Amino acid sequence: MTDDRTAHAFAADWIAAWNAHDIERILGHYSGEIVFHSPLAAKRVGTGRIVGLDALRSYWSRGLRAQPDLHFRVAEVLVGHDCVTIRYRNHRGQSVAETCEFDACGKVGRAYACYAEDREKA
Repeated sequence: MTDDRTAHAFAADWIAAWNAHDIERILGHYSGEIVFHSPLAAKRVGTGRIVGLDALRSYWSRGLRAQPDLHFRVAEVLVGHDCVTIRYRNHRGQSVAETCEFDACGKVGRAYACYAEDREKA
């Protein structure tokens, strides 16, 4: 997962899955042992570290239900060694970056979400 074409294809499918609000399609990108880090998770569920596909399904399913207008627009795709960072704007205009680190099977085994200050709250 280090070439530009593959990274952009991953990002396009990842964004499309989120924009379709299709939780199983979203989760299809992740390994069963996913470790997801997010300051938003820390605020919403008391821990910034979500471990395992079932826990991630639960967390994101609640988020999708709570935000029916959720929509992402890609700003930039950055390619790393066995990882990709997707910079995008969410439905509130907030800038977000998610770094997805791939395991040996090509699934996301570790991911990090980073947020700019929310424009609605600024």
